[in-house]
Amino acid sequence: MIRSMTGFGRALADDTKRSFLVEMKAVNQRYLDVNIRMPKSLLALEEKVRKVVGAYIFRGKVDLFITYRNYAREDTAVKYNANLAKEYVEILGSMAREFHLTPDVPVSLLAGFPNVIFTEEKEENLEEIWALLEVAVTEASQAMSLMKEQEGASLKRDIEEKAEGIRQRLERVKDRDAVVIPLYKERLEKRVTELLETVPVDENRLALEIALYTDRASIDEEITRLESHLAQLGLFLQEEEPVGRKLDFLAQEMNREANTMASKSVDLEVTNTVLEIKNEIEKIREQMQNIE
Repeated sequence: MIRSMTGFGRALADDTKRSFLVEMKAVNQRYLDVNIRMPKSLLALEEKVRKVVGAYIFRGKVDLFITYRNYAREDTAVKYNANLAKEYVEILGSMAREFHLTPDVPVSLLAGFPNVIFTEEKEENLEEIWALLEVAVTEASQAMSLMKEQEGASLKRDIEEKAEGIRQRLERVKDRDAVVIPLYKERLEKRVTELLETVPVDENRLALEIALYTDRASIDEEITRLESHLAQLGLFLQEEEPVGRKLDFLAQEMNREANTMASKSVDLEVTNTVLEIKNEIEKIREQMQNIE
């Protein structure tokens, strides 16, 4: 199945104690690179998150964001730093004595000093947390996978249309080349005969040399190989496994054959048609850069 490397997924999972919002986006990249941003308290679950994502995404750069909210108050304790509070009281008492002020210290004033009152999170049950987080990560991955498949279907249609355009142009090249090569051979024979009119030559050797030059101008082999590549392209587009790298290599081979055809062509019409083929191959290569 053809899948795009770009996509977005989002999922929310919650229960009575907590909630997870997972958002992820993917862009083109040669290999799989998953960048996860999650609360430090959940870092022990990072590898599990990677495994879930890796089951749905095979290539590309993925940025994944996890937002965690804890509704359970019993998981958080409010405490005070007695030693620090005592130091503040002593300092305030010293100030009161020095400046002849009332030494009373209201609790509300003391509680407002930095780090006197603080919250402390209790150690959470990671297995319980993972049961919910896994749901969110899985659903977000599935949502992004669906988007990648939808975009991939569009890419596939576009590539198939361009491949058909190449086939049609290749047929024109074949038809024209079948006419051009015999004419090229005839012109070559005539020109050589004129140049060597007064020079004794070995007719068999001359015929062999002309045949060799004619064969060098022939693009039959390149046409056959390009037809084979187009057939292989059609097969790759039907595969269920990721084929992005295969397609990229195949496009390079197609471009190589087109370049050879253009360099060997001895006919302007053939050359122009081959240049059109090269242009379509380049468009296909651009599309393939976004295939997983």
